[in-house]
Amino acid sequence: MTKDNNAKGFRMTGPKVLAITLAAFGTVIAVNLTLAWSAVSTFPGLEVQNSYVASQNFNEELAAQEALGWQVTADVVGDELVLKITGRDGYPAQVATLDALLGAATHVRDDQRPDFVFLNGAFRAPVDIAPGNWNIRLRATAADGTLFQQRVVLHIEG
Repeated sequence: MTKDNNAKGFRMTGPKVLAITLAAFGTVIAVNLTLAWSAVSTFPGLEVQNSYVASQNFNEELAAQEALGWQVTADVVGDELVLKITGRDGYPAQVATLDALLGAATHVRDDQRPDFVFLNGAFRAPVDIAPGNWNIRLRATAADGTLFQQRVVLHIEG
């Protein structure tokens, strides 16, 4: 009795090997392109337009900001963002202007500018915020005109 290799068995041929190889590499390339597109499309972008120009006054601005002695804490209580800025003496700092951008750490889709009101020693603003890691990009001006900039990390438990 002779064994017939072509009878109802699986036979590995060149075109089948080519198809398997193309499918495997095609899948890897498609996943890589999808992840790369996702990373680039959700990245918030640059911190400054020109890092060289920003670096020219960095040391002077940092020294002036540190001379203020301000400490910043942030928390969410209910649906309200509470931002406390205290001076060296532990009392609320004399803030002339305040601007803040609240956003997720990984994308700009949920960015919002809270409308703060100073009440009971803290700046308070209603916010709609989901659990996760958030950043507050704070820009404030002291009564003497000194600029204070800080990124405050805020973690919301879910």
